[in-house]
Amino acid sequence: MTDSREIIAARIRDAAKHKTALQLLGGNTKAFYGRSIQATPLCLAVHSGVVEYEPSELYITARCGTPLNTIEQIIGKENQMLPFEPPHFGPAATLGGAVAAGLAGPRRASSGAVRDSMLGVEIINGKGEYLCFGGKVMKNVAGYDVSRLMSGALGTLGALMSVTLRLQPRPQCEHTAVVPETHADAIHKMNAWARTPMPITATFHDGKHLYVRLSGSSSAVEKCLSAIGGDYIEQSEHFWTRVREQTHEAFASDAPLWRIQVPPSTGPLGISGPCAMEWNGALRWYATHTEASTIREITCQADGQACRFRGPVIEHVFNPLPPALLKIHQRLKHAFDPEGILNPGKMYPQF
Repeated sequence: MTDSREIIAARIRDAAKHKTALQLLGGNTKAFYGRSIQATPLCLAVHSGVVEYEPSELYITARCGTPLNTIEQIIGKENQMLPFEPPHFGPAATLGGAVAAGLAGPRRASSGAVRDSMLGVEIINGKGEYLCFGGKVMKNVAGYDVSRLMSGALGTLGALMSVTLRLQPRPQCEHTAVVPETHADAIHKMNAWARTPMPITATFHDGKHLYVRLSGSSSAVEKCLSAIGGDYIEQSEHFWTRVREQTHEAFASDAPLWRIQVPPSTGPLGISGPCAMEWNGALRWYATHTEASTIREITCQADGQACRFRGPVIEHVFNPLPPALLKIHQRLKHAFDPEGILNPGKMYPQF
């Protein structure tokens, strides 16, 4: 047992005893995400380091405070990568923060979400107890996979201590094509291409141009590039990093940024302001001053969900939960954190 893990557990046990709310922090690069809370900071970044890495088995186990840059450098030497292409939003980003936020990058539509790469976790719950879930390979996971609950929970269920992730080999060849398209035509084309065997691993529409990344064998990529047409862009990896980190011009706005997920074939939503799209149209970014209630009504009609990703504090950052679903969330919170001390109110005001 590492000293840092014991110190963190002792801090949580003491907080539970005195009913002191704790704000779990890693690199703090995603502090803007979720609701603002008032609690005593507990830094988890000190619990760092790779525990086990098996390139031949395509998995890595690392402590929650390990910088994402460090993990990507280590697995990159073996020509491997994290399938969900997580955003960093700063050099201090940690593995625990990436899992807790549950945010996936441009490769999400082809390689899955953060939870899809999770094989196992070790956490400290709200009582200061050590809990382990999952394993090192998919076949070790029987029954309901509790480890996946930690993805996107924003630290409300437990302090992540270590995570085991499935890895993916880097593609042999990767190129990006760009074609001028309107918003509506881009949606149509992305969905049409998604129904083909094309090795598309990312799409992005900035309002005027549609960018398509193809990954695979050289022959397959070149053949599909010819079918898509348009121009090729130089420094393709740099471009997708800008999309992932939201340093692309499409995100340059002082207006609140909304993250909206809808069925990919959904037409233009009619929300005012610039719109960027990813994941074949399933993820849409709106920089807009439109009222939250209006955005949620439009999104609900499209069978989607809206999150106030960045901007001034509002009561409901995430979609308000129906009563029945809210009760399930509250019961889960109570099971893992009976005193409600871990990031209380970070996701919803009720827990």
